[in-house]
Amino acid sequence: MHVPDGLRYSKDHEWVRVEGDVATVGITDYAQDALGDVVYVDPPMVGSALNAGDSFGEVESTKSVSELYAPISGTVASANDELETEPEKLNTDPYGEGWICTVTMSDAGELNALMDAEAYQAFSAG
Repeated sequence: MHVPDGLRYSKDHEWVRVEGDVATVGITDYAQDALGDVVYVDPPMVGSALNAGDSFGEVESTKSVSELYAPISGTVASANDELETEPEKLNTDPYGEGWICTVTMSDAGELNALMDAEAYQAFSAG
């Protein structure tokens, strides 16, 4: 399982990459592996408000449908439109081209509640 340093991770297997007050959000390698082949992604609408812990979309795979949970609060700044026609990017590049959305954070302090790479690896292994 690949867990890059420099990201923050939620217990719901989402990752966050922070640049200024904008966070890019996606699902982890662990999550995409557990899902299997992703066939559909329903990202959040640009401009919608997110509250940490709330459902903001879903991912459908050949195995199941899983909710996406916001790791941080804020406003959706952009969504990865390429996932509409190429949902498999969640499987092939979950930390790169498989990003789901960007969020303008309303409370950067929420990042402290997320795990670093080492803690997430321990959490996922347990």
